[in-house]
This record gives sequence, C-alpha cells and structure tokens, in this order.
Amino acid sequence: MKIIVLSSALIAMLAMTGCTTKEAPVEEPVAKAAPVAAAPAPVAEVVVVKEIVVEVEKPTLAELEGQLRTVNFAFDKYKVDFEMEPRVIANSNLVNGDAADYMIKLEGNCDTWGSNEYNFALGLRRANAVKSAMVAEGVDSERISMVSYGENNPVCSEATKECWSQNRRVDVKLLP
Repeated sequence: MKIIVLSSALIAMLAMTGCTTKEAPVEEPVAKAAPVAAAPAPVAEVVVVKEIVVEVEKPTLAELEGQLRTVNFAFDKYKVDFEMEPRVIANSNLVNGDAADYMIKLEGNCDTWGSNEYNFALGLRRANAVKSAMVAEGVDSERISMVSYGENNPVCSEATKECWSQNRRVDVKLLP
C-alpha cells in the first residue's frame, strides 16, 4: 500500500514539474508602411527531469511475524479445514510478498489427548498439511521447514474443550 501511494506521489510530482506552460506570443499591430520583420526562430524547450529516490522501510521480522495467522485443527484431524483456508492464503501471500527474504518454519502442536508419540506424529502431519497448502498457493517448498512439538507447547493449559482446541494448531514462524 505504501508503495502505491509513494509511486502515485512520484508520478504526480514528475507530471507537475515536467509540464510547463508557454505563453502565446502577443502580436503587436504593424504599420502598413513598415516592412514586416521575420519572426525569430523557435527555441527548443529543454526539460530536465531529476531522479527522485524514495526509500521505503521494510517491515521488521517481528512486524511480519505478527501478521502471520495460526492454522487451527479439529480434534484428531490434520486436514486443513475449509474455514482455515483464508488463513493459509493470507500467510502464503505474506511470505511470498514482504517476507520473501525469510525462511518459513511450521510448528505443529496438539492437545494433551493421546500418547506423546502419537501427538508428535499428529503435529508433524498437521505441519505437513499446512506446507502442502502453502506450496499449492505458490510458496517454494525449499523455504519451508517443519517441526512438531506434540503437546509440549500449549498456549492454554485449562482442562476445557475451548482450551484444548487452541492447542490443536500450526504456528507459522519466519527465520532470517
């Protein structure tokens, strides 16, 4: 958005400085008896356009990471749900746009139901499902790494269904 505004301002400045108005020559009445003098040769107008360099600040890693959305999953599922597809698309657009210089880490997480081994495998399946969805959106698979934390990285520790649902997720992180 900043680039569009700055580009528009730059074009407007160039248009205003590059265009000059010429005044029409005023003809003075000439006496009939006097000979008509030859009109002076037209002078070429020279327009000098100066190059304007506008520096646009890139967002920091923390600012970009703050824009990434967590992808949540249903109980014991690892397929990206229809409701989560807009989040995957938004994340893919961001990592292909402003965050194109960074690597991507997908962190698979689970609730406390199931064994540790099962939850580590489920977290990895969830991360892989998000990776496949992001690759389908045009993200280079070579930029993506995956890790599973199983049930060891909860965002909520209460023993409620709402809390457990928050822990069934894939977090998207950026790496320098």
